[in-house]
Amino acid sequence: MQHIELMAPAGNFESLQAALDNGANSVYFGVEQLNMRARATVNFTLDDLHEIAKRCEAKNVRTYLTLNTIIYDHDLSIVKTLLKQAKAANITAVIAMDQAVIAMAREMGIEVHISTQINVTNIETVKFYALFADTMVLSRELSLRQVKSITDAIEKEQIKGPSGHLVEIEIFGHGALCMAVSGKCYMSLHSANSSANRGACKQNCRKKYTVVDQETGFEMELDNEYIMSPKDLCTIDFLDEIVDAGINVLKIEGRGRAPEYVAKVIKCYRDAIDSIEAGTYSKDKVIVWMQELEKVYNRGFWSGYYLGQKLGEWSTGSGSHATQKKVYIGKGTHFYPKAEIGEFKIEAFDVAIGDTVLVTGPTTGAKEMKVVDLMVNDKKSEKGSKGDLVTMPLKFRIRPSDKLYKIVENKVEA
Repeated sequence: MQHIELMAPAGNFESLQAALDNGANSVYFGVEQLNMRARATVNFTLDDLHEIAKRCEAKNVRTYLTLNTIIYDHDLSIVKTLLKQAKAANITAVIAMDQAVIAMAREMGIEVHISTQINVTNIETVKFYALFADTMVLSRELSLRQVKSITDAIEKEQIKGPSGHLVEIEIFGHGALCMAVSGKCYMSLHSANSSANRGACKQNCRKKYTVVDQETGFEMELDNEYIMSPKDLCTIDFLDEIVDAGINVLKIEGRGRAPEYVAKVIKCYRDAIDSIEAGTYSKDKVIVWMQELEKVYNRGFWSGYYLGQKLGEWSTGSGSHATQKKVYIGKGTHFYPKAEIGEFKIEAFDVAIGDTVLVTGPTTGAKEMKVVDLMVNDKKSEKGSKGDLVTMPLKFRIRPSDKLYKIVENKVEA
């Protein structure tokens, strides 16, 4: 059975660490600008590249720099700088759509992956880009039958990239989909002079609209549907079919989402991939994974275009349908390594024994746990409140930069 690479999003160090801790085989990220999430996330800086590479190399995780926006002449010097720094930091590959980026990366000897924005939809296009790239992200609009046709042809015709290995195929496995063809959208540019193809999408498609008859002035509100906002893609319930389609890399979308999203989604898909490889993948497990995935940010789920279903799986709201949410409690102040005790300053809501809490931080990642014991201002107690200094047993180190949240049920409107 073919091993599937699980690829995780990293919008910041918290998410990067969450990906590493939960079984990602690779991570993708942007640096400052010229990536498709240039304004949606904090993003990394050039100075962060060595730290990213160091953390990932320690866990044998591949690193992919996204440089997949439209590139103008005035961007070329920036592209060259980014690529030089990526090369110096030993970043594994660059994800690109512009031919200038592809050419520069090849000249520097950097592995190239073809971005979904290029819209690779057939085997002849694969052959063309195999002259420059070892991995290709197929268009999001393909069915699994079409994907398998491409992967079968790569094997049959022995289509190889510059590395001399067979071209690898990557597809999207989970996360946000937009109404545009593989992400190429101009609505934001026309409405706000803010180009989605330059990483500055204003999310026009996530809003609710009223349709107006220009001749009569008659207005119609479309009931319960955000008709340009698709539900999130989820493939975990037919992941065995994804594997059978012969893909090499499964990409999880979400560089603009929180670290607990990365932790939860990567853990579920890691478990699912491992179960398929072990022959223990089952409907019962899928039910549990779906319940876990529903806890973090989502717009509802559908299977995208893979199964050839009719389109029109629109979201029914502008925000998340997550069944849980986090509430800020306080911040980390100290860790006692011998006793494995963490100390927190409570700055907002109460925390009590039995609560499920989340600790996030640039080095900590996103760690979820249940409070089983509590000391409040050096005295045993059931609950800590605003202003209190509390300690609790932890199986991981915390740092002063870490934040403590309580996980609570989120009432989702039908």
